Amino acid sequence: MTAPLGALFLQSRLVLGQKTISLWRGLLFFKERAPLSLGTARCCFKSSSPEGTALKERQAQLMSRGLPRQKPIPGVNHVVLVASGKGGVGKSTTAVNLALGIVANDATKAVGLLDADVFGPSIPKMMNLRGNPELSDKNLMRPLVNYGIACMSIGFLVEETAPVVWRGLMVMSAMEKLLRQVDWGMLDYLVIDMPPGTGDVQLSVSQNIPVSGAVIVSTPQDVALIDARRGVEMFRKVHVPVLGLVQNMSVFQCPKCNHETHIFGAGGAAKLAQTIGVDLLGDIPLHLTIRETSDQGRPVVVSQPDSNEAKAYRNVAAEVVRRL
Repeated sequence: MTAPLGALFLQSRLVLGQKTISLWRGLLFFKERAPLSLGTARCCFKSSSPEGTALKERQAQLMSRGLPRQKPIPGVNHVVLVASGKGGVGKSTTAVNLALGIVANDATKAVGLLDADVFGPSIPKMMNLRGNPELSDKNLMRPLVNYGIACMSIGFLVEETAPVVWRGLMVMSAMEKLLRQVDWGMLDYLVIDMPPGTGDVQLSVSQNIPVSGAVIVSTPQDVALIDARRGVEMFRKVHVPVLGLVQNMSVFQCPKCNHETHIFGAGGAAKLAQTIGVDLLGDIPLHLTIRETSDQGRPVVVSQPDSNEAKAYRNVAAEVVRRL
C-alpha cells in the first residue's frame, strides 16, 4: 500500500536533507510549475506507472547514499556554530563578541562572521554595517568588514525593516548562497550565528559543511535550559562536536551598590553542563553596557576592552579556541 505523500516527504527530508529538494520539486511542480493535486501525486508512486517506477528507483538511490557529502568552504579552516534552543537568550550578541574576542586574544587570526538567522538578522546592526556586498571577478559576494571581522548577512541584501517571508526551499537556497557564493578569503575561524531552534537551517548547515564545533548559549532559567538541552542533543545526532555551554545573563550587579542578583536563577547552565557531559565555557553577566554597545554597533569587546564584560567574552573565546 502506498504511503501518504506527506510521510514520504518527511522521511526523505530527515534522512537526505538538501538532496531531496530537486527530487520533490520535480515531483510537485512540472509544466511551468503547475502544482500537482494530492491524488495525482499519489498516482506517481504506483508501480504500474513508468514514471512512478523511475521515481521510486531514484528515491532508492538517494536513500542508499545516506547524508549529503560535506564540502568545505574554500579558505575556511574552522567553522564554529553559535546556537541556542530558543530566541532571546543573547545568542547573536555572544556570536559577535566571540568573533571579536578571538581577534582580541590573537590579532594574527583572520575571523569571519556569518549571520544565518535569515528571518531576524542582527549582525548588520551590531557590527554597524550596511550596504550591498560587491561582487568579485568570480561573481562571488565580498563580505563587509568592520573591526577586522569579515561579515555576511541576508540583512545586507534586503531593506532593514522588510520582513523575510519565505518558505523552506527559499530559505535553504539563501543559505546555500551565503555559504557557497561568498568570497571569504583565507579565514582561521568562521563564526556562524545560527537561528534559534533545531530546524531546517541547523540541519542543512550541519550536513553540508564540516563543522569544528558548536557553542550553545542559554540563560540560567529552566525554560531556556530545556531548549538548550534540545540543541545539544540535536548537534550530537548530526555528529557535530559540542564545545560547551555559555551561561548568558548569569548575574546582575547593581551599578550603585554592587549588589548581585541572579534574576534568571543561579548556576543553571553549569548544572546542565554537568548533567549532559559538556563543558561550561564561561559566564556572561547581565549588564547595561553590553546592551547599549550592541545597539550602538560598538560591541563591548572593542568599545570597552578593559571592562569585566569584555574580559568575560575574551575568556569564552579562549576556551572555544582551546577546544578546536
